[in-house]
Amino acid sequence: MRRLDLRELDPATEDLAAVYAAAVPRAEVDVEHALRAVVPICEDVRTRGEDAVLEAGERFDGIRPAQLRVPVAALADALAELAPEIRAGLEESVRRLRQTCEAELERSIVTDVAPGATVERRIVPMQRVGLYVPGGLAPLLSTVIMNAVPAQVAGVPGIALASPPQAEFGGLPHPTILAACALLGVDEVYAAGGAQALAMLAYGAGECRPVNLITGPGNIYVAAAKRHLQGTVSIDSEAGPTEIAIIADDTADAAIVAADLIRQAEHDPMAAGVLITDSEVLATAVEAELATQIGSAKHADRIRIALEGPQSATVLVRDLDQAVEVANGYAAEHLEIQTADAGTVAGRIVNAGAIFVGSHTPVSLGDYAAGSNHVLPTAGCACHSSGLSVRAFCRNVHVVTYSEDALREVGGHVVTLAEAENLPSHGAAVSIRTDR
Repeated sequence: MRRLDLRELDPATEDLAAVYAAAVPRAEVDVEHALRAVVPICEDVRTRGEDAVLEAGERFDGIRPAQLRVPVAALADALAELAPEIRAGLEESVRRLRQTCEAELERSIVTDVAPGATVERRIVPMQRVGLYVPGGLAPLLSTVIMNAVPAQVAGVPGIALASPPQAEFGGLPHPTILAACALLGVDEVYAAGGAQALAMLAYGAGECRPVNLITGPGNIYVAAAKRHLQGTVSIDSEAGPTEIAIIADDTADAAIVAADLIRQAEHDPMAAGVLITDSEVLATAVEAELATQIGSAKHADRIRIALEGPQSATVLVRDLDQAVEVANGYAAEHLEIQTADAGTVAGRIVNAGAIFVGSHTPVSLGDYAAGSNHVLPTAGCACHSSGLSVRAFCRNVHVVTYSEDALREVGGHVVTLAEAENLPSHGAAVSIRTDR
């Protein structure tokens, strides 16, 4: 990893967060360029439906599934063949995530604004959602859980899930993904990937009816499809290449820091690893550990490309105060705090998808069994967007109820304000009720 020295940056610089956001490297992602490839695919699915999805699958995934919808028997078979230890891990992951989702689920609230006048904030689940689970370089069975559990806790009655067809498995999605679906009782599963899968969910195709919301991570073409389809459906976010930032001081264990950077780089050659430290000694020790650990990693080539790429760096800072400022400017998808007083440092972070506090809380824990959600905003979007949660699958609806007396009590103000806006008929709709 290259080094980036920010120690001489003037702390009095105006808009320091913007300076840090620009200074810390990120993968170059051109969603607008990807849109040019994605829009025709989405439009083809919109006009031709199932045939367009199947043809796109044949073109991009190398196989044309016999049918879009995965047979229920295939789901059951995948679960039956799942290794017992993997099933046990999935069940524990589900239990912990369900527990946090149930605690975070908002309840309807009724406010008495005046005698006879109530406003209820009613929580309504989305009626139909589409979940996307990538195939790509790894079968992300954990992503099934991260998408489906909050939707189920929210009470969504209709859940459809799409994952790319795999030539190795006869045009079905990866069997571990199917097994996770079966474990959760998600039986509407489609062998479709990429932009064509998202268009199928948004517009409907074959047995798949249109959804209201699409969630889940994916590559740049999935992100571009989300951008194109937003408005037709709601989306969670445009997730880009994954990333980790680690704030570490001289108390951190270099071997652990290196292992966590490697872990993130294992995802994708475009994954970003950023170490933010005030210790040159630690930085040097981490570099040595990376050289040792990468050599024995299964995906060494992929990891090396990611950590040697322009999106990764060791960022040298003056002290932990500057480290916090850099981290808030970078707004990482995953942020680890490995310092002497990690809890206090974590309390000063305002921009991050998820924060992992202390040397015993690796991001890998959050990927699988922490009880948190691993579908998180990337590319600096953590400064304005949140990770996926049960709230994403709910809507707020105001239910307003006024008695006649309550309307009379406030009606004069409504009429006055309507006339101030030169909308007298607005006021008349109240007066016709109160002036009789």
